[in-house]
Amino acid sequence: MKTHIAFFDTKPYDSASFDSHNKDFGYEFHYYEAQLNKDSAVLAKGAEVVCAFVNATIDAKVIDTLVENGVKLIALRSAGFNNVDLQAAKGKIKVVRVPAYSPYAVAEHALALMLTLNRKTHKAYARTREGNFALHGLMGFDMHGKTAGIIGTGKIARILIKTLRAIGMQVLANDLFPDNDFAKETGITYTSLDDLFGKSDIISLHCPLTKETDHLVNHEAIAKMKDGVMIINTGRGKLIDTKALIKGLKSKKIGFAGLDVYEEEEEYFYEDTSDFLMEDDRLARLLSFNNVIITSHQAFFTKEALTNIAQTTLENIQEFVEGKPLTNEVKA
Repeated sequence: MKTHIAFFDTKPYDSASFDSHNKDFGYEFHYYEAQLNKDSAVLAKGAEVVCAFVNATIDAKVIDTLVENGVKLIALRSAGFNNVDLQAAKGKIKVVRVPAYSPYAVAEHALALMLTLNRKTHKAYARTREGNFALHGLMGFDMHGKTAGIIGTGKIARILIKTLRAIGMQVLANDLFPDNDFAKETGITYTSLDDLFGKSDIISLHCPLTKETDHLVNHEAIAKMKDGVMIINTGRGKLIDTKALIKGLKSKKIGFAGLDVYEEEEEYFYEDTSDFLMEDDRLARLLSFNNVIITSHQAFFTKEALTNIAQTTLENIQEFVEGKPLTNEVKA
């Protein structure tokens, strides 16, 4: 009997990638466009495994519905798992994830946001397409010699740090578990959040979303930052209090914001909503600032990352099917 896997929140690039890799596994796939939530969970009836993405809502009710319908494994095709109620899953259903699919992709996207905001290449592109070659309003600054504050120093952050050091930036870092050997190797300095906020010209967020980091960037944090600071977030949307961010942008305390994630992104990101009125006032307000760039949670989106996501996800499922220890299991 083939293992039946129900995929939620799938796009054409997802199915193409997983179908290609399934040649080595031979599973039976059923793809659903709907996100996994309390309304769609019943679609998994008859499947042994569900495969969900970052915007799924996997709370206690969803978990109970999945278990009642015979699902035994939740295979997240993402690194983050803050959208899963692990306490509710404990003893009922296994949860696995893809811990690292392409740290280079996310680090490179963070750098792209920095460079685009600074040198305003998005504005220059739009202008020259219309025959406007004026330089007014396009002035940037040398990143060389400036200070970057990096919060969280995991795989993604380390790649970004090495790149920023290569162009001559000073780097301040903050992490619950400082790596002094890495600091010595790269010439960076671990410091407190307050010190990082006060001295950094650019702040980039790369820490996980936890109770402690929820709204890490809030009114109080922003007040400690340099005037005109640039904030980059390719991590999790709720690391930033959007209301505080908007206030900081309006007061010009924040000079630039590059966001690949947004704390209420579920209704918009990955979807084409261009024919509808945007009902999220805060997202609409952010999009109105000319010093803000928002991308649709695409930092991971490279060919290499999709390959690694599909391969690791199917290997996670294979371990479960064969009764082996789950290398990438997530536990409460």
